[in-house]
Amino acid sequence: MSAATTAAGGDGPVPPPRSSVPGVAAAPTIDGTESAPPAAARVDGVDWPAGVPVAEPAEPIIAEVEPGRVRWDPAERRARASQSFWTAVVGVPAIFSVLRLGVEAGGELQTTLLLVANVGPVNLLAGFLTTAARLLSTGLVAVFALGAVLAVSADRLPPGARRRPLFARWADITPAWVVLASFLLALITWPLLYLPLLLPAFVAAFQLRPARLHERVLPRLLIIVALLAGYGWLMLPTVREAVQQGDEGLVLALIVVPPLLALFIAGPLPGVVIRPLASATEVAVLATLVWAAVPVISTPVLPLTVTTVGEENGPTEDVRGHVVTTDDVNMVILQEQGGVRYVPVDLVRAQVLCPSEEELPRHQLRIHDFHVEDSLLEGMGRRVRPVHRIDATCRTPG
Repeated sequence: MSAATTAAGGDGPVPPPRSSVPGVAAAPTIDGTESAPPAAARVDGVDWPAGVPVAEPAEPIIAEVEPGRVRWDPAERRARASQSFWTAVVGVPAIFSVLRLGVEAGGELQTTLLLVANVGPVNLLAGFLTTAARLLSTGLVAVFALGAVLAVSADRLPPGARRRPLFARWADITPAWVVLASFLLALITWPLLYLPLLLPAFVAAFQLRPARLHERVLPRLLIIVALLAGYGWLMLPTVREAVQQGDEGLVLALIVVPPLLALFIAGPLPGVVIRPLASATEVAVLATLVWAAVPVISTPVLPLTVTTVGEENGPTEDVRGHVVTTDDVNMVILQEQGGVRYVPVDLVRAQVLCPSEEELPRHQLRIHDFHVEDSLLEGMGRRVRPVHRIDATCRTPG
């Protein structure tokens, strides 16, 4: 028995390669003679059997990375951008809801705990959606519009600054249905006065250039003129009324400028302004959201009421505030001027619902029977339930 074992045994050393493959006859030549078997090749100092393919050495992959800079994988970048986007979408409403309860309680810990114990999550979510939906939709519309413009302009960045702006990365990872849903939410929650701003925002978010309307110039111009004519028919009575009042310059600008801006807002920007514009817009959007969040946080969670309290045949008192809870013994009222008051249920004589000062109109303009400060949702609601006359007790200060 040979001392050397073969490779099939699995434990012993592999025998040296043979100079030819056994069992294979030499190939005959054309004249009938047999050719000599091919000689063994020598690869890296080792005799390699002839006819056995030799794998080519793999070439090392060297990626040029700037010194001191980590090169992230594109998939990991998209995952990080998606995580930060959805964290903001989910976390911001929760933070706002908690802040609203603290502001509503006047900053007092015990009052805040009282509100937390009696204001359910469903009521809190409903109150947040009715008052902060326009703020949320405003942030989403601004991010998607600016992000789409920056995304198509990112290729024009200088070679040393190829990192895409934050809004562009958010726009890349967001599905189209989410963008459409944000515009739909803005359409039904924004006041009619600000709805024209959705025209340039929608054009920017979906990059709807005039060239996409028609391939020929003349039909394209006719389509644009028809769209502007329809918009003018819708807004012309309001513009005429604003001109007659004389002090509605802001209203005129919000109606006239956006459709003209929509014609030129799509398309890539020059490479020089992309990076400064990206930083400036991120700060501007954040500052605008913070500024707009102040009234949202200070908006009451509970409805404002005026409760008439007094003996059956004695003098009465009007308690203005928000009813927190009611049981068999007391009605707990968070007073408008601060403090919590427990009113015995037997002393309650009447109660009326009152609007807040923020709900009172400031403009006397309408767009086809819809008040300019109402949203489409509010306008349709007023058609079903017209505004009732404000009770006299609501005008009496608490």
